[in-house]
Amino acid sequence: MTYTCPQQDDAVLDCDGGAATWRASVRAGAMDADKVSETARDLAAAVEKRRRVAATGAVTVVVLVALPLLLVSFLLGDRAASVAADSLVGRRHSEEQSPNNASSPAAADRLLGGLLSPEFDEGTCLSRYEALRRWKPSPFPVSPYLVERLRLYEANHRRCGPSTARYREAVAQLESGRNADHAECRYVVWLPIQGLGNRMLSLASTFLYALLTGRVVLVHEPPEMKGLFCEPFPGTSWLLPPDFPYKNGFSASSKESYVTMLENDVVRYVDDSSGAGGGANASALPPYVYLHLEQIQLRLQNHTFCEEDHRVLDMFNWMVLRSDSYFAVALFLMPAYRAELDRMFPAKGSVFHHLGRYLFFPGNRAWGIVERFYDGYLSGADERLGLQVRIVPYMAVPFEIMYEQILRCTQEHGLLPKVTNSSEQPRGLRPSSGGGGRAKVKAVLVVSLKPAYYDKLHSAYYTNATATGEVVAVYQPSHDEDQHSEARAHNERALAEIYLLSFCDRVVTTGWSTFGYVAHALAGLRPWLLTPLDWTKMRADVACVRPSSVEPCLHSPPSLVCRARRDLDPVAHLPFLRHCEDVHAGLKLFD
Repeated sequence: MTYTCPQQDDAVLDCDGGAATWRASVRAGAMDADKVSETARDLAAAVEKRRRVAATGAVTVVVLVALPLLLVSFLLGDRAASVAADSLVGRRHSEEQSPNNASSPAAADRLLGGLLSPEFDEGTCLSRYEALRRWKPSPFPVSPYLVERLRLYEANHRRCGPSTARYREAVAQLESGRNADHAECRYVVWLPIQGLGNRMLSLASTFLYALLTGRVVLVHEPPEMKGLFCEPFPGTSWLLPPDFPYKNGFSASSKESYVTMLENDVVRYVDDSSGAGGGANASALPPYVYLHLEQIQLRLQNHTFCEEDHRVLDMFNWMVLRSDSYFAVALFLMPAYRAELDRMFPAKGSVFHHLGRYLFFPGNRAWGIVERFYDGYLSGADERLGLQVRIVPYMAVPFEIMYEQILRCTQEHGLLPKVTNSSEQPRGLRPSSGGGGRAKVKAVLVVSLKPAYYDKLHSAYYTNATATGEVVAVYQPSHDEDQHSEARAHNERALAEIYLLSFCDRVVTTGWSTFGYVAHALAGLRPWLLTPLDWTKMRADVACVRPSSVEPCLHSPPSLVCRARRDLDPVAHLPFLRHCEDVHAGLKLFD
């Protein structure tokens, strides 16, 4: 029996020995949400047709297998027939429940509700399937539309990613010194800056931008990030090839910067949505544009999140982007993207939670640190509390003041018990010697560059009994003293500790810390957030607060002056936005 895979305008189906997989390219700028859904449904129908053809062959096989069983039944009676039937039903049930069957409940859990593709080789990334055994269940259902868009993106990345003919053609066009009209593949190149938390937030934002605009995201991996994350897309790579020519020397004032081009009249607005840049001819544009999204005095540059600017940016086939910010929030400020974002993220508080769990799995080296520490120190506890303390050098809170704030927060909210100032446990709180009585064990994971917080907390609970009878065990995986984002081993430990925090039942994090944002958002937990110090009092009046959502904060909102006369506060007119609890001018998504 032969079967020919159907083809459609924007899709190619590949048949491979009885299995059909579809690949589709989608350019969000040219294809609206309904067209995307229609394309995906057509492709799914074609795959279902192929499945039915395969099922016909399967029926033939079942009949051939069943004939000997019928003969056994005829010769040996009902008992043998019953055993044979049970065997067939049992085999079918076990196949349906197998984790390798993408439609089974076990597979749905294993793939994080459909976020992850079933096409990965498990051995290449151990954390992809092991992390979910330690995470709490997600509080946010995954939108089927988000799953649909991720599969379409993966297919487009395989078509246009590194080592493909289309990528080589696009690089040749780039090196020719001019942009091209109607390019088949378009790219956004992400450049890292600042520490690991900033990098993860900005890279997730860049990926979301690529989803919205039909671009392929390519990640510049400097030596300190080598092997830090697993590849997130099956059958391809997101790593920028090392011979890519444009990845160094950029700043806000670079001549390739979009704002500089706008100021120098290299690109121009058009009043309608037909296009922009030196007229409406894309081939007249420079070969690429640099988008600078690094915060400057807690602001992103003007002309970075206005619709007229994004119509210009959309004309470039190559974009180089550098950011230290969670600018995903700013994408929600743009009406042109909002309908698509609403469909992908019905729960606005789930954006980084889902994108982070999709993109950022530790490579096997970093995952080994996670497994050894978790299994050795945390897994046996009845409850795990994560405590993340970040002291920035330019606003260094004195140790005793911060330690007192931590104690107030954890004890006022019942996160840690008080101590009795005695090493002997109160008689009424001792576990019974008979019947296997055991005190409740609470493991406290301290994540900080400084060892002093661990030392004092460990000493308090090691030397003294608790007022509740609980046993509190305090651990700290590392204490590097200073941040060394240029060192690979430092980044591996940092990523491991982000994941360890995300496996805790409850977490306390430090205000302004992007590291803390990433950890609690991956976990899907609203943390207890240590509030910034009132420097006039040298004390925080409120030790900690619980944020309105698990979403990270955008410290540096963009100016929304655009071509209007005043800078509006988007919180006043967008119901899914609030100012951040720790950065009062910042913005965050919530439900």
